[in-house]
Amino acid sequence: MQDSKRSIFSWALYDWANSAFATTVMAGFFPVFFASYWAVGTTAQQGTFYLGLANSIGSLLIAVFAPFVGAIADYGTYKKSLLIFFAYLGAILTASLWFIQMGNWQLAVLFYVIGSLGFSGANSFYDSLLPSVASEKKVDFVSSLGFSLGYIGGGLLFLVNVLMFLFPETFGFANEAMAVKASFVTVGIWWIVFTIPLMLFVKEDKCKNPLPLGKAIKKGLKETTKTIANIRELRTLSMFLIAYWLYIDGVDTIIRMAVNYGTALGFPSESLIVALLITQFVAFPSALAYSWFGKKIGIKQALLVAICAYAVIACMGYFMTKPIHFYLLAICIGLFQGGIQALSRSYYTRLIPKEKSAQFFGFYNMLGKFAAIIGPLLMGVVTIVTGNNRFGILSLILLFIGGGFLLSRVNEEQGKKECAAFSAKHNTLV
Repeated sequence: MQDSKRSIFSWALYDWANSAFATTVMAGFFPVFFASYWAVGTTAQQGTFYLGLANSIGSLLIAVFAPFVGAIADYGTYKKSLLIFFAYLGAILTASLWFIQMGNWQLAVLFYVIGSLGFSGANSFYDSLLPSVASEKKVDFVSSLGFSLGYIGGGLLFLVNVLMFLFPETFGFANEAMAVKASFVTVGIWWIVFTIPLMLFVKEDKCKNPLPLGKAIKKGLKETTKTIANIRELRTLSMFLIAYWLYIDGVDTIIRMAVNYGTALGFPSESLIVALLITQFVAFPSALAYSWFGKKIGIKQALLVAICAYAVIACMGYFMTKPIHFYLLAICIGLFQGGIQALSRSYYTRLIPKEKSAQFFGFYNMLGKFAAIIGPLLMGVVTIVTGNNRFGILSLILLFIGGGFLLSRVNEEQGKKECAAFSAKHNTLV
């Protein structure tokens, strides 16, 4: 089924499906609505603490369990089944936010944590299906297609949800609060409906020696302890993962801190929403264009260009003074965000054993969850020491320098040889 147009599009369409959660829920309405509706009656500091706790718990759970669940999937043909389970879990819990009443922050946190767990858990298996869908020749394009559809799909629904919020009566809602709660329902429906093509048309590679689920769980527990040792055995892969952790930490920090940074500079909230939409729609064609660019100059070289671009973006952030500058920054982020994410994922597939893709992508996504740890801390410390937010964002250049330097030392051909030797040594899944 590799390189089948129907399976490729069906696989990529899942990014269209789940990106609605990332835009409307995570980046858009949940943080603001949580503070003003579910955490009403608490102080601003308490609301921030509760929301931060929810994000931390969700990230920690998926970071800890991703390699373990990935190992289970590798010992049976469970990748697609587990993807569907986690996706529908996330979608149902997201839609269920509609039922939570004002002031019930505890239940809102619980639903959000489980929804985030569904989103991240499904992503691990979605990524691990990429080698089954695309050959090495097409993997960069297919990975980029997924991110591209994700940006446009998430952006389109978020645009509709923003219009629902701004003009609730036009959409038949009594007030803004009802419009926001309805937007969570639309995300759940969107997520469920656009997951159906993957269910129907994406075929998972069969495991050579599949185990029943119970035995796969026991084997997965045992194998999880070997994951780090396996990665250490693949030295080129280890080098790439450290590089990836550094530069994607910088990327995620800019994505997550951009709105707060704009607020600190005194930009109006409308400008921040517009900037978020700009990033989504610019990233849609850019992710595909960057795949073509990577094919022309080489994937590693394209990643290095994107890392350099993000260093320039950090410098641009230092000099921002007007909302128009924030829009320009949003355009620049959109130009490179999808490219660096998509090509990192496809480059990773070249360096891992295909027969253990779920386990290794579990570790990859675990690193993604632990990303944006150094960056925000670095920004915070530098900001406090210097008393200037601008020096805080400028400090992120250090992450891009470190990540770029290590990536430049990654030898793909050597990595493939190490991967082949690893597969020969561990040639059966028993």
